[in-house]
This record gives sequence, C-alpha cells and structure tokens, in this order.
Amino acid sequence: MLHRLLSFMALLSLVWAVDVSGRIRWNDACPNFEALGPTRVTLDRQYSANIIRNGTFTIYDVPEGVYIFSVLSHDFVFDEMRVDVLADSLVEVRPYALATRLNPPAPRLLSYPMMLFPRSRNAYFVQPESFDITSMLKSPMILMMLVTGGLVLGMPYLMKNMDPEQLEEFKEQQARMAKMQSAMTSGDFKSGLSALMTGGEEPEAGPSKAIASPPTKAKGKPKKK
Repeated sequence: MLHRLLSFMALLSLVWAVDVSGRIRWNDACPNFEALGPTRVTLDRQYSANIIRNGTFTIYDVPEGVYIFSVLSHDFVFDEMRVDVLADSLVEVRPYALATRLNPPAPRLLSYPMMLFPRSRNAYFVQPESFDITSMLKSPMILMMLVTGGLVLGMPYLMKNMDPEQLEEFKEQQARMAKMQSAMTSGDFKSGLSALMTGGEEPEAGPSKAIASPPTKAKGKPKKK
C-alpha cells in the first residue's frame, strides 16, 4: 500500500512538472553565441540548463513553486526574474529586484517564453592610471615638502645676504622659537605661550643708582685754647 502511494505521488509530481523555456536576444552588448561564452540559466540554483547556439534554453521538469530565475554568465549582466510555476502547468514571469522580498509579487507580468537581453559586459580589467606630475602638485603634502625643501636650500643664501642687524634679529627669532618649542615639548605650555606672546625677551635691568649717604661729621679732638 505504501509503495503504491509513493508511486502515485511521484506520478503526480511528474504531472505537475513544467518545462520553463526562454531565449536570449542578441544586441550590441552581446552580438552572438560566440561572444556569450559558456552560460547557464538557473531557478534558485536547483534547476538549470545550458544555452544552445541559437540562444534558446529549456529547464525541464520544474515542479510547482516560486523561483528566482538568474543567468550565470562570466562576461555579461542579465536581469533576474521571478518565475511562478502554477499547478495548472502555467508559468508566470515577473520582474525581480535583487535583495527584495518575493511577496507581494510585482503586479506587472512579463512575456512568456522568457526573453532575455544582455544589459552590459562585466569589466574585470581596470587600466592603471598613468603618471601625472600635475596631480602630484595638487597634493597638500607634496606642496608642503616642496616649500620646506626650498626654505632649507635657500636659507644659507638668504642669511649670507642679510644685513648684520637683520641677521641678529633673525637669530633672536630662531632662539625664541626654539625656546617655545622646548617649553611646549616639556609640557610647560604657560612658558611657551609667554615666550610666544612676549617675544622671549628678558627684561633689562636698569642702571643701579648709588644712594648717597648723609655726610658724617669728623670726630676730632677739641682744640686747646
């Protein structure tokens, strides 16, 4: 009895199985079968079929259910579709967007047998960018390095042509900046800011004035009369 029931269920599933078919239309993106290369069509990666030379395909014995139809192609991009295989051997095809829910289904029905169009060609090779010195000059880091290098190279010539007074003032400014950096590095921000604001100059001591002491009377012996 159980054997007969299983045979009946297998026969029933064969009756409900449907062949899903379609065709690829060649276009400018993919002009012919040779350009397409090895390609398979699948329903939920469970049922699949190859595409023959004239662009047609048939997936045999698909049972009732809802499937996502996709094209596995190495070089070309195709749209995915929702395929409903109904109990009365009907097939309904609807558009499907990747990573969206199956229910509720899209209200628009597509033509059946399915008609597929290659959308674009996959680009696996990206041509490397050529060397361009102008793009390097647009980088702030490169500009800072160039300016710093120019100052380092040109500083001896500037100092050589300076007046003695300007050279002395420049050295004082360098000493002031070194003092401020040393204070900042050691964590003494107050001294560093003070050196920056006041110029790092130490107050000069004014000339000391001698305090005149009151004249003292010389003590001598009284003269004798």
